[in-house]
Amino acid sequence: MLVWTPRGKLLVLTTFGLVVTVVFVAPIATVVLAALAGSWTGPLPADLGFANLGSAVRGEQAASLSVSLQTALISGAVALAVGSWAALAAREAPTWLRRLTDAVFHLPVAVPSVAIGLGVLIAFNERPLLLGGTRWIVILAHTVLVFAYAFSAISAALDRLDPAYRQAAESLGAGPLRVLTQITLPLLLPALGAAAGLSIALSMGELGATIMVYPATWKTLPVSIFAQTDRGEVFDAAAATTILVTVTLVVLVVLGRLRGRAALR
Repeated sequence: MLVWTPRGKLLVLTTFGLVVTVVFVAPIATVVLAALAGSWTGPLPADLGFANLGSAVRGEQAASLSVSLQTALISGAVALAVGSWAALAAREAPTWLRRLTDAVFHLPVAVPSVAIGLGVLIAFNERPLLLGGTRWIVILAHTVLVFAYAFSAISAALDRLDPAYRQAAESLGAGPLRVLTQITLPLLLPALGAAAGLSIALSMGELGATIMVYPATWKTLPVSIFAQTDRGEVFDAAAATTILVTVTLVVLVVLGRLRGRAALR
């Protein structure tokens, strides 16, 4: 419903601001304050400092952050490659096959991530594909979970592409491979960047499936944060969460700049 009066607009904007503050800003601000706090017995934290953050970038937490980054980058790259290939192939497939491909790739987001983790654990815990107890089972679980987002982003971008570009290239004698590498993929670069950013962000924060499959030698930062919270180490968990959010945002900003440059081309 459209609001035209100044008072009505002010009311809508005020309501929106309150909702955003309560739902998004306040929880994140609370986590950051807890990360800086030495104690919190009153309405506001006390003994503010950077000791918790310093601990979060050393030792086990630093190793977990490295694991999360490696997992996110590898699973994001694999999901982007396979999702892009599937989206390109489905575009030329019959309607029934395109719908089947959509259903298969979107299945992981239609079920709880714990179910995906359990399925991966059962399926790849026996020979000939014995991945249980290795880093690869974690990377595989993350890849399965982010497939849908990469596939959806590329499929949507393909639907928006003007077919005139491809038709013009084909009329000038360009073969399918040349059209793909010199026309389609360059036009998809912004969508590829968006899909990569979304896949990495989702992988960085994934917990449900990871906790089902991770070995002790490949513990991601969300798992470490969960363990700290379970032990009552709330301030340390808040510091690790702050580091996780910051690193994820930095990665997204870098990918966003790359995507912006690609769009300008």
